[in-house]
This record gives sequence, structure tokens and C-alpha cells, in this order.
Amino acid sequence: MRIASHVELITLIVMLANVFTVHIKSSSSLMGPAHGCAYLFVAIATLRLEQAPTAAKMLGLIPGVGGLLALRQLDRFRPAHAHTEEVLPS
Repeated sequence: MRIASHVELITLIVMLANVFTVHIKSSSSLMGPAHGCAYLFVAIATLRLEQAPTAAKMLGLIPGVGGLLALRQLDRFRPAHAHTEEVLPS
């Protein structure tokens, strides 16, 4: 979900930069579907997380930055023992 969130934001930035500058149609035809797929992946993945609070699920539906905001919200509500890395004895 982290990768899809970043892809969603990057493709949105590229699409907006393209629209406001040179407007290359091939760039739009590539970035549009990539952004749409990343958005759908983030939205569905966020909604399917049972442990996710309602706020995180709603944030995941915001196009562009919603995935990153939802991840931030999920990290905030993760239990304290999940933040520590497991150390294997050598």
C-alpha cells in the first residue's frame, strides 16, 4: 500500500504538471490509467483493513494524498509492540 500511495501522488503531480505546461497527450494517456489504478488499489486496500479506524478509511478515499494520509493515520493507531523490531538471538 505504501508503494501504491506514492505512485498515486507522483502520477497526479506528473499529470497536473503536464496539463499546466506542455500537455503531451502520450503522457496523459500513460499517467491517467496508472493514477486510477493506484487510487483504486489504495482505496480498496484501506477499506478492507479491519483494524483501520474510520478516519483512516475515509482518508484513503481522497485522491492524490489520501493514501499517504491514511498510512500516517494507521501508523498512529498501531499498537506499541508492533513498532519495535523483533531481534533474533545470535
